[in-house]
Amino acid sequence: MTMRLVVVSAGLSVPSSTRLLADRLTEAVRRSLAETAGAPEVEVQVVELRELAVPIANNLVTGFPPPVLEEAVAAVVEADGLIAVTPVFSASYSGLFKSFFDLIDVGALTGKPALIGATGGTARHSLVLEHAMRPLFTYLRAEPVPTGVYAASEDWGGSGDPLTDTLPDRIVRAGGQLARAMTASAEAKAAAPDDTASPMAELRLT
Repeated sequence: MTMRLVVVSAGLSVPSSTRLLADRLTEAVRRSLAETAGAPEVEVQVVELRELAVPIANNLVTGFPPPVLEEAVAAVVEADGLIAVTPVFSASYSGLFKSFFDLIDVGALTGKPALIGATGGTARHSLVLEHAMRPLFTYLRAEPVPTGVYAASEDWGGSGDPLTDTLPDRIVRAGGQLARAMTASAEAKAAAPDDTASPMAELRLT
């Protein structure tokens, strides 16, 4: 069995802490899946929104997505699991991050296991996971795992907030939750009769 894991990173710089967090979450999911019975192969596709900024903007005003953008959206919709990470701007997800997910029709991500993450300069922005990102993916009918991962600048060089788990611990816990959710989803799909399988929701790139 092969599972498709798609990673959406909205980091703007190269390198970026957003991509670094996305990569570490990806590795945690891969390790956790490797430890499951049957150890499925994992295909990982990274969608760097920085590289799609112009196509996203053009599509929003013209309604005509270029092939590269269509492929990115299709990858997210067809994935067995999704990791989505954004930098924090003005106490919320970035405009580029939101603009990309605005291209995905409501219902297209129904039941999809997802792991949300964010990065910022201060721990005070950590609530972005709960007041902005989780409601967004719930609206899209995805199923975010319980643990979201926020990484402040201080988390990379030290132990992070002493009153909470360290960043590595949160990454491992979140990765394990997504791996288990992906496995459960795959098993449910395999057990479902073919004649009751729901067709993939149609994309609306307008």
